[in-house]
Order: sequence, then structure tokens, then C-alpha cells
Amino acid sequence: MNAPTSTDLTQLSLSDAAGLLRARKLSPVEYVTAFVERLKRYEPALNAFISTDPEGALDAARTAEIEIAQGGWRGPLHGVPIALKDLIDVAGQRTSAHSRLRMEHVARSDAFVVTRLRAAGAIFIGKSALHEFATGGPSFDLPWPPSRNPWKRTHHPGGSSSGGAVAVAAGFAPVAIGTDTGGSVRNPATACGITGMKATYGAVSRRGVFPLAFSLDHVGPLTRTVRDNALVLEAIMGRDPADPSSVHHPAASLAPGPEQGLSGLRIGILEEFGAGANAEIRSAFQQACQVIAGLGAELIPLQLSPLDTYVGCGRLILQAEAFALHEHWLRTRGAEYGMRGRTRLLPGAFLSAADYIRAQQMRTLLTNEFAQAMGRVDAALCVSSLELPCAIDDEAEVDRTYDRQARTPFNLTGTPAISVPMGFSQTGLPMGLQLVGKAFDEAMVYRVAHAFEAATDWHRRWPDLNAAG
Repeated sequence: MNAPTSTDLTQLSLSDAAGLLRARKLSPVEYVTAFVERLKRYEPALNAFISTDPEGALDAARTAEIEIAQGGWRGPLHGVPIALKDLIDVAGQRTSAHSRLRMEHVARSDAFVVTRLRAAGAIFIGKSALHEFATGGPSFDLPWPPSRNPWKRTHHPGGSSSGGAVAVAAGFAPVAIGTDTGGSVRNPATACGITGMKATYGAVSRRGVFPLAFSLDHVGPLTRTVRDNALVLEAIMGRDPADPSSVHHPAASLAPGPEQGLSGLRIGILEEFGAGANAEIRSAFQQACQVIAGLGAELIPLQLSPLDTYVGCGRLILQAEAFALHEHWLRTRGAEYGMRGRTRLLPGAFLSAADYIRAQQMRTLLTNEFAQAMGRVDAALCVSSLELPCAIDDEAEVDRTYDRQARTPFNLTGTPAISVPMGFSQTGLPMGLQLVGKAFDEAMVYRVAHAFEAATDWHRRWPDLNAAG
């Protein structure tokens, strides 16, 4: 493996960079410096971060360089810069949740995922922007501006983990950690043309992560490739006794092997979940299905309850749980929220305990329905978004398109789901394919996603940040 030129460093896959770092053909300082320089040049136009720590990152890179030189390589994240969604606690740093209500909050201890990443030798380059408290959409009335899509800066990058996806897509970091309650890792992954994974509920501890809805929240990685994503998820999974929802994941390894294909697999098609999608998205999905079939998989149509049933049930649970968390602040400091965050949180005030219980009962029925359908197949496919990213300042379009998606069902079921690039619109905006699996079968989801990725070239495309007007 040859060392790349400095101009190529930010475009290396995590896997390739890890090999070079381990072999000492690439210095962690040189590697981190490449991201720092790119960030300084392009970040002001994209607003990917709430705060950055270039000096701290370079200090950590120098330490990593010494450790690796002394034979102390810790694994594929050692010396790798990572962006953290600013819902995630880092001891001694502010956790703002992109809200003025948390501008003075300083974390006392690391979140579980931060502890895991530190142990893996990762380097934290900054806290990435989001939607206020992970809800609402892009807001212009908050202390920090909303992130912008690196493919077209006038457009929405998806949310709520917007800044992390922008950071990865723009080459400011090879990895970002986000959160996903109704699709908030997979949405920006779709809109920014990268890979975003929501693992099985409980596989990654949420301790030290500011919640949105406790029974729907997940923590997940954003990367450029499927294999990179699996390597990061392996690093952050683990049983956490301090998180009651945390569980032990039975898999020792998730990363797909080069020898794995799709021959003999049965892949379900959730075509009705995308029936109302934009015409270009529907066409791209049909082409993606043809690619999967061409790789040897048998495509099996799956019938589920209507998408609106899943999304409506998930939305009600989210609204009830989010309002319970924010009720005191909404009553005493409501004016400090941004308009969009406040508007998304307040409907929970009008839900009754009976509404919430009925939604949870419906959730059980839908989860069982999904599990029964998945018993016929190894994994399943559907679209991620039903609409292309809209103009970021078009409030009416943001409102219309924000919930036009097929991601929430898998927060409801708690089962793994990943978004990978499946093409670009005529206007140059990314589109995402969603692959879903059975509980704790992330390895199969990654296997199918990796095979699709290897058969296409969408993940190899980079936005031109000099021309992304």
C-alpha cells in the first residue's frame, strides 16, 4: 500500500487510512492536519460544526503517533478524527444540543460512546451542529446557523444529525457520530450522499447523550463507506450497566468480507413504503432493486401495514416522550426555544396517557407484523426519503417534506436500518437506498449494503465545495 499525496488524505476510506497508520506509512499528525486545513477552508460556508478543537486534535494526533510507533496500535480508529453530534457529552466541554437553553451546560463526564472511542484511540475534532434538541428542522433563530448541504449550499442537508453528515460528506472528518430517533442519522446520510446506520435498539448505550424520546433513541455512525461504518459500530457497541436499555450484542464482528456476495439470499422489497415518493427516487429505487437481483439475490415482495400507520404511531410516541422531557422548560423558558423546536415539541402537551398507551400497543402489533414478514427473508429494501432535499430557507417546503420518509418504522421496531447512496437527481442532489434487517443482524444488513455499494459508484462521488452554490 503506497502512501497517498497530502491532497488525497481526506478522501481515503477509513479502512485504507487505518492500514497506512498502522504500517506507519501515514502519520496521524499529517492525517489530522489534512482535515483541519480542509475544515478551516470550507467550514464557514457549510456550518457543519458548533465548535471545533483543531489544536486539541493535533495534540491527540501527536500522542497517537507515539503510541503507534511504540507498537501500541489500538485498532482502525487509532489516530482517526471524529465529529460528535452536540448532544453527546465530552467531559469539560459544552453540550449545547444546538439550543440557547444549554449554552452554559458543561459535561462532567464522557458519554459511553466517547469512552469507547477514546479507548479505540479516536480523536475528537469538533462538536457538530444539529436541529435544536434533535427536532424541528433547520432554524435561523438559534445561536448557531443551520448546516447546509455540501452538494448544494442553498439546500437542506437532512436532520437532525445534519452537521455530522455534512462533515463527512465535505471531507472535514472521516467519521461522525449522530443520533437517530425517527431517522436522524439516515436522513442526513441520504441527503448528503453518505452512509448512516441505526443499529438494533440498545446495541449502543445512550448514557451521556441528551435524549429526545427514550424508547426510540439510537446512537449511530456516519461514514463514506459501508465497511467503515461497520468498523465504527463495532467500536461503540457494548453492554453498559449504567444504561437500563443497553444490551449485549451477540456478534463479534460486523464488517462485511470481500468474499461475501448475495447469491442465495432472499431480499424483501417494501415497495409500498416508497409508493408516494418523488418520481426520480422511485426510478432510482427500481434500478437499485435490479442491481441487487443482478448480484444473485431473490427479491420477495413483502406486505406490511401502510407507511402512514407506522410513521403516525412513531410520531405520537416521540411527541409524548419529548414533551415529558421538555415540559418544565417549555412552561418556564419557552421563549428561549427556536420557533421550529418549540412548534415540534408543543403538540405533546395535547396527548393523553391513553393516547400514549394505545400507541405503544399499536407499536407491539406493528413490531410483531414486521418480525413475521422478515421471517421470510434475510433482509429488506425500501427508499429512505420520499422527497429530494428542499431549499433550506423555504419554510413551507421544509414543513411539507420533513416527515415524508420511510425511516421511522425501524425506530418503532428497534431493528437495524442503514441508508446508502443510490444515485443523484437531475439537479445533482443525492438519493438514498435503505436496507433493513432483523434484530441484532447488522452483519447481514452490512453484507447486502456492501454488495450494493461495490456494484455501484455513487459513494465515490465528492461534492465540489468550490462550486456548491
